[in-house]
Amino acid sequence: MFTLNSQGKTLQSTKPLIMGILNVTPDSFYQNSRITAVSEAIDLIGIMQKDGASIIDIGGQSTRPGANAISASEELERIGSIIEAVVKTFPDLFISVDTYYSEVAKEVVNTGAHMINDISGGQYDPAMFTTIASLNVPYVIMHVNESKDEMHSVKNDASIMPVLHDFFSKTCSSANDAGIQQLILDPGFGFSKSPTQNFELISNLSAFTSFQKPVLIGVSRKSTIYKTLGISAAEALNGSTVLHTAAILNGASILRVHDVKEANEVVTLCSYLQ
Repeated sequence: MFTLNSQGKTLQSTKPLIMGILNVTPDSFYQNSRITAVSEAIDLIGIMQKDGASIIDIGGQSTRPGANAISASEELERIGSIIEAVVKTFPDLFISVDTYYSEVAKEVVNTGAHMINDISGGQYDPAMFTTIASLNVPYVIMHVNESKDEMHSVKNDASIMPVLHDFFSKTCSSANDAGIQQLILDPGFGFSKSPTQNFELISNLSAFTSFQKPVLIGVSRKSTIYKTLGISAAEALNGSTVLHTAAILNGASILRVHDVKEANEVVTLCSYLQ
């Protein structure tokens, strides 16, 4: 399906890949995903690798609604030692870092991380595109409102697909002009969208194949699922599995998940349906 190259490592996909979430935060919305110690990180990643994760996404800042933003230096303080330990302990894993700071991106890639997952699509740090181009690593561009303070604001409830198509057309062009070679698109489920728009983008995910880039989807245990079902994030595994299935059948290339084993089962079963 696609190939990612970084730091002398190649990750070749013949089926959708699983990206396991590692939150080095005290306040991420799903409590069971939070870790603070290196030993906790190593234990959790060992389980995720065994369960089928090809990529681990390490984040030091919560972007849940109501979370307080932290500085680049505080983010690095949270994740630096963990990334060092993970790179040494799991040499076969592709390590992604979830950040919108170019300073953090540069530091973690120099530490050994392989890709950057930017929820701002390059909008919150004007130096991000040139930094990624100089680092020559895969880069996830996610759709979100252009203002950091409005990342969870819904501007209207009209169809989101024209907005997404326009956003990716512009950002892919800008990223290409900057010299970024490996782009991954994330339509931003749960960010700057109503529940109706979130379901719309899942249903129409195949429309993004026109960009000829891998598509990442992050729906795991998010509020559109648990609020629609009238449950909590802790109870939202089954709902996440349903949307993971829909996403793969509609063309998703990477699933960003809390529950690797269950997501890997979705990938296996969906391979018999396509």
